[in-house]
Amino acid sequence: MVGDEREQLTGFLDFLRATVVMKATGLSDEQARTPLVASELTNIASLLAHLTYVEQYWFGVVLDHQPDSWQDRLEGDPDAEFRSGLELPVARLIADYEAQCQVNRDIVAGLDLDAQGTTGRGKPVNVRWVVVHMIEETGRHAGHLDLLREHVDGRTGE
Repeated sequence: MVGDEREQLTGFLDFLRATVVMKATGLSDEQARTPLVASELTNIASLLAHLTYVEQYWFGVVLDHQPDSWQDRLEGDPDAEFRSGLELPVARLIADYEAQCQVNRDIVAGLDLDAQGTTGRGKPVNVRWVVVHMIEETGRHAGHLDLLREHVDGRTGE
């Protein structure tokens, strides 16, 4: 609660990342894929796959200038990353998410918060904005996961 800006931003993001993992851990593949709202893609597995993609995009593509391995698939299907969650075991989805988050911690650790990257639309963004955006994105979906998990098996908590 008294850390510097970087510690506080990355600390909140890591807390939300851990919450995502907690919400998905201990489920069968069937439970993780259970659609509980009108959209068949709003399930725990699909949200994990989506979060892994946005982590890879914002930190890897935008800030670390890596190629976007999803670009072609997303042009053909704007929900491709969500659909990929229906194809992989939940244990693999969790492992992939955790691995991507670690890669991104390393990327951010090597950059100043004012360092800039460029979005796919050619807009400049700095590291600070990307971290704040990912706090928002991860927090929003952690809330979705909280509700979905409670409906799947009654488990509640952070």
